[in-house]
Amino acid sequence: MGAAMRRIQAGNALTAFGIGFTVPFLYIYVAQVRGLGSMAATSAFVAFAVSALVALPLTGRVIDRRGPVPVVIGAAVAASAGALSLGLSTGIVPILLSALALGAGQAVMQPALATMIVWCSTPATRTRAFALQFFMQNLGLGIGGLIGGQIVDESRPASFTLLFGIEAVMFLVLAGVILTVRMPHAPSIKDAVPRDASQAGGSAWKRLLEHKAMVKLLVLGFVIFFACYGQFESGLAAFGTEAAGISPSTLGFALAANTGAIVVAQFVVLKLVEKRRRSRVIALVGLIWTVAWIIAGFSGLGHGSAMMAAAAFITTYALFGIGEAMLSPTLAPLVADLAPEGSVGQYNSAFALVKQMALALGPLGVPLGAGVPMLYIGVFVVVSLGIAWLALRLGKQLSAVQDKPSLLGSRVVAQGPKAGSEVGEPVGA
Repeated sequence: MGAAMRRIQAGNALTAFGIGFTVPFLYIYVAQVRGLGSMAATSAFVAFAVSALVALPLTGRVIDRRGPVPVVIGAAVAASAGALSLGLSTGIVPILLSALALGAGQAVMQPALATMIVWCSTPATRTRAFALQFFMQNLGLGIGGLIGGQIVDESRPASFTLLFGIEAVMFLVLAGVILTVRMPHAPSIKDAVPRDASQAGGSAWKRLLEHKAMVKLLVLGFVIFFACYGQFESGLAAFGTEAAGISPSTLGFALAANTGAIVVAQFVVLKLVEKRRRSRVIALVGLIWTVAWIIAGFSGLGHGSAMMAAAAFITTYALFGIGEAMLSPTLAPLVADLAPEGSVGQYNSAFALVKQMALALGPLGVPLGAGVPMLYIGVFVVVSLGIAWLALRLGKQLSAVQDKPSLLGSRVVAQGPKAGSEVGEPVGA
């Protein structure tokens, strides 16, 4: 691992550490600590995603033409301002405005950092680079959540202000670290501009939407993010606190269990998935998450003790972590392998955009999770089974090498097939 990659991974981890202080507690902060109710909390979650829907469509082309470094720095500064403002806000309007800034900054960081990893890796190292990124992110997230859970006190709003202040500082740390990164491609960023004749004209979004395999991956990504991350931060937290009687500190432990599962399983899982079909790995994740949702349902039945409910809830987060560990070396490298030359930023931005769309709709689970908990569980059992079905359908659209890159190893091209290559055509053929 080169110096640039080490700094990128370190910046990722420190930022995740800051985010971990606030992610499990945002619903409680808005709804209970500020006394604004569940609908206001839902609106804050929606604001995060809506801001990303505005920013991300323009992000990809900026990354491909200007490079990812200035994009990361600008996004980090915006996110820092949003986090600090959110911790100081008491009314619904300033909370929503702060959430818009924080959401836009966090969303734009994702494709820019992913593009930095692509530029600083090779086809032989890319899968492990993304796995390490995910590992470091979740390690930071889990440690932050665990520490934050011991700091927060619902009777002391200042304790939440402290958490958001720590998050704001960590975003600025990321900006400082990225400023020191010397990108290998920096002297020739112009090479990122599409050079093939088939890429030179028309809308970049139009070309992307004509790429059938990428469209199927975007649909699958939407469902994955809706069923996992969209519920982690909203519906599942509401289900836990309202239906299962989970305390804020237990939410912190659940997030730590999620991280612990990733820490323990990540590189064991990596060895298992590296030589297997990506589509089948994703399908297996859908089945694992189906079990996770069933266990979450048990925690809300009320037939056992509070300790049993907490244990079931924590187990749910741990199973989600195992699935995430399987997806981390699978989804992001697949996006890069599908991207035509000079369009890695565009494809990463599109994938980040569908994630934010899923997060925008994710809070719709809050009323179900809090008010009709068993219906909520049933819906996401079906959605998780749908992930397995969609993954197997995606596999039919991928070339043999895109689905199983170990077939050609280092012969896989750095940024996927050239534009215009037919589905099923081996990469580099």
